[in-house]
Amino acid sequence: LVSMAIHNDAEDWAGAGSINSGERAWLLQSPSVDTDRHLEAETRRTAGVSSLGAVVIVVNAALGAGLLNFPAAFSMAGGITAGVMLQMFMLIFIISGLVVLGYCSEVSNESTYQEVVRATCGKVTGVLCEISIAVYTFGTCIAFFIVIGDQLDRLIAALAHEPDSTVSTHWYTDRKFTIVVTAVLVILPLSIPKEIGFQKYASALSVLGTWYVTVVVIIKYIWPDKEVTPGFGSTSSTSWTAVFNAMPTICFGFQCHVSCVPVFNSMSRKEIKPWGVVVTLSMIICLFVYTGTGVCGYLTFGSNVSQDILMSYPSNDIAVAFARAFIVICVVTSYPILHFCGRAVIEGLWLRFQGEHVEVCVRREKRRRVLQTLVWFVVTLVLALFIPDIGRVISMIGGLAACFIFVFPGLCLIQAKLSETDIRSARWHGLVVFGIVMVTIGAFIFGLTTTNSIYRDIAN
Repeated sequence: LVSMAIHNDAEDWAGAGSINSGERAWLLQSPSVDTDRHLEAETRRTAGVSSLGAVVIVVNAALGAGLLNFPAAFSMAGGITAGVMLQMFMLIFIISGLVVLGYCSEVSNESTYQEVVRATCGKVTGVLCEISIAVYTFGTCIAFFIVIGDQLDRLIAALAHEPDSTVSTHWYTDRKFTIVVTAVLVILPLSIPKEIGFQKYASALSVLGTWYVTVVVIIKYIWPDKEVTPGFGSTSSTSWTAVFNAMPTICFGFQCHVSCVPVFNSMSRKEIKPWGVVVTLSMIICLFVYTGTGVCGYLTFGSNVSQDILMSYPSNDIAVAFARAFIVICVVTSYPILHFCGRAVIEGLWLRFQGEHVEVCVRREKRRRVLQTLVWFVVTLVLALFIPDIGRVISMIGGLAACFIFVFPGLCLIQAKLSETDIRSARWHGLVVFGIVMVTIGAFIFGLTTTNSIYRDIAN
């Protein structure tokens, strides 16, 4: 319904709310933005992405390391029923947000998430959006390092034939050492280059790895190992407030909105109706993957499930060992991509506020890029070494993911409709109210989950 209503009004708002043309032309000459334009130009030279191809890309953008935390999220929510119902409820707004972003991208003629928000809602909101993207990608990079440490711990234990309860005394098998070595030798060299052309290979590995993890979790539930001792598992929540504990994980898992605006602009049929079909089908696929992992993982281990589902299995399980290896490869190749997105936003903010000439910007680009990469890399690595599990990070940045899903799309929809000069019909009022509801829900989730996460950290 949202897709149909927006599609009918798409032509009413052309040109409204755009930023100064001179400023936009200056920004397009900066190195970071030029890279995005180059990638877009490469896509445009082809026939465009088909609807089926767009579905694959959107699914790939959504599925990731957050999959590992879904069984624990179901446990924190109080049971399967609460977790599944919360997913179904939030999926309505997740799909609507993607449709709204496609609509606002079409009418504002912008091709990235932050540019759409800036053109639609103004400079202040645009800057807040860019800062949020930088913080979110920064937190995700921390989570990636933690996942690497978790999986390498078990892989090394399996290779050394050590039981899970044994604490290794070798310095070269220490968790902090393995994270640092992997980070310095593999991730850092992949993060420094200006281009990220290898992302197509990382995308294929990411999809294969996450789907393999889901298959393993489901099979292990159907045919459990003798070593696995399930804990108590509830099928319904004991408290209605407990369901909010799962919100950060769901938002983190389904957040693909920042990546999907360029996907919409690369489609061969750049229209709202086919885009609505694409995002609906994509999110349904993600729903089955996340629900299958969450339900089967929770039923297998109950309340004993770890924040990272793979950590609950014995280290000597061969099928799970392959899943761990897949996840490590996915995370190692995904970190540079997330860092690239965050670095591009920081670069744009820096150039805008510095007001340097284009020639100076290009000449100093390499120096800035190396410095930004080193600072980003060192800080995320140090934080990952002292944060105990992935659940702590997801609980913090999951609330921020709600802003990308609810708040910014809702603000864009409200501003887009308020900029129209036609007669304000019932459909117009309905869309404005829907935008207000999205902003309200997003602000509630962000405030609640962030406050709850800080409280739990202080209490522990």
